[in-house]
Amino acid sequence: MTQYKQKAVWVSHSSMGDYLRCPRSYYLRNVYRDQRNNHRMTLMQPALALGQVVHEVIEALSILPVEERLNRPLLDEFDNIWLQISGEKGGFADLEEEKIYKDRGRSMMARVQAHPGPIGRKATKIRDPLPNFLLSEEDNIILCGKIDWLEYDEITDSIYVLDFKTGKMDERPDSLQLPIYYLLASACQKRPVIGLRYWYIDRDDNPVDMPLPDKVEGKNRILEVARSIALARKLDRFLCRSKDGCSACRPMEAIIAGKGKFVGESEFHQDIYILPSPHERPVAISESRRPDDLPF
Repeated sequence: MTQYKQKAVWVSHSSMGDYLRCPRSYYLRNVYRDQRNNHRMTLMQPALALGQVVHEVIEALSILPVEERLNRPLLDEFDNIWLQISGEKGGFADLEEEKIYKDRGRSMMARVQAHPGPIGRKATKIRDPLPNFLLSEEDNIILCGKIDWLEYDEITDSIYVLDFKTGKMDERPDSLQLPIYYLLASACQKRPVIGLRYWYIDRDDNPVDMPLPDKVEGKNRILEVARSIALARKLDRFLCRSKDGCSACRPMEAIIAGKGKFVGESEFHQDIYILPSPHERPVAISESRRPDDLPF
């Protein structure tokens, strides 16, 4: 990786979401490193584990020829991958809780199998495993992120950006996710982006079309948050807005205090923890939050 990239401030949808929820949470998830091994840390919870497995099953389909994608039952693939997060590795309190989440995931796979929609049409991939581009040369800020699916429209030689949602709640109207993916898809591959879609596969048989954001307005909104992050990193100032901590940073503080249990390491060399004590667990976490995608 080139030197300028190593010195740049990398931002993504998940890291900016962390910062907007709580600057202290952003620091603990994206900056803080364990002095013992220089690793960052992340908290595994059932909702996040469910999202990871569903996304992994679907992502594997995109590299297959269209006619082969549904040859093998998706439930079989789901069950195989689920073994990687079964039990405490997925943050499940007990077998009953795990069954609830696993059954939800299996229902999603059954829905996609029965109503493949875009899964059954041509797709394209961005070659870089972590798409990124220089968002601001002046501020040395790089925007990065993983896009779930790029559907290819052969007639217009263009693409639709598709994001799979495994949670029960709709994405907020002011979310930066689609403006970020719009910029990433436009900058990291040559074809024009003509559509953006969410697919709430926990409840809907088909994706929902979303309006294309204004590229300039979207970039300005993203830059505003990214520059705030860059300034916080420069000043090393990451304060929770609540005097006693909030639901976003308290669980991470509990891990640092030694109350977490180490259960593995992520693909980005993050140490994965769970909080065995019910008193330490967060009340909820967004099921749409992907594993952190920053390279450092």
